[in-house]
Amino acid sequence: MPELPEVEALRQFLTERLTGHEIVRALPVAISVLKTYDPPLTALEGHVVTAVHRHGKFLDLETDGGPRLVTHLARAGWLHWKDRLPDGVPRPGKGPLALRVALETGTGFDLTEAGTQKRLAVYVVRDPAEVPGVARLGPDPLADDFDEARLAALLHGERRQLKGALRDQSLIAGIGNAYSDEILHAARMSPFKPAASLTPEELSGLCAALRETLTEAVERSRGVAAGRLKAEKKSGLRVHGRTGEPCPVCGDTVREVSFSDSSLQYCPTCQTGGRPLADRRLSRLLK
Repeated sequence: MPELPEVEALRQFLTERLTGHEIVRALPVAISVLKTYDPPLTALEGHVVTAVHRHGKFLDLETDGGPRLVTHLARAGWLHWKDRLPDGVPRPGKGPLALRVALETGTGFDLTEAGTQKRLAVYVVRDPAEVPGVARLGPDPLADDFDEARLAALLHGERRQLKGALRDQSLIAGIGNAYSDEILHAARMSPFKPAASLTPEELSGLCAALRETLTEAVERSRGVAAGRLKAEKKSGLRVHGRTGEPCPVCGDTVREVSFSDSSLQYCPTCQTGGRPLADRRLSRLLK
């Protein structure tokens, strides 16, 4: 799933290519992708894109007096930039293409979604706050005012483990499964550590790891073409998705805890005092 760094890179990429250009066609190929109906998607046509914003994992295309196009790429969605869009109108079908936006220059982009779980979401709204997911977002961790005091306030009284708290979009916007693993590895903390139990020193370390991990990921992605952002993300990860590989910090083997629909990765030496975390799903499979 694209997370804050990849969506921020897409925002920068699209800002350079969309700002000042007119949307001449907005074509839904998979009707299920549209989550709003008023204004209609066609209301975007004839309007010039004036800015591209990011709200957590949401992309937001602002136009000159017209509606805004807000997109969440979900787990398997992606944006493909086209220097020359194909001629003709795409036909609805079983392929991955969900939506096409064309500019007056003949350029534009496609939104696609792989797999059978269709969660890609497109909203046409007058205000991004009309999108429920945007309205519920917590603070952006790369905002200038996000500091130790802000993080302490967010985690005060939090009953969940750190992994779950970091992934909660209503608590902190933009962090998903991959970067929560990376942040906790950088902070040398167990993903199962209770969020409300941090000492002032641990809180300081977590805040620094959070900011540094996301900032470095954004910098790595800056200037990378949209089509190569997924590969860039994977190349920069130290523990997430690297089960069985050596930890780049200490050399211990990266381990995994599996859940019904996801998994987390961690380094025992760096994060849990050398102790493997309980993996209840794996334990059941071994019985």
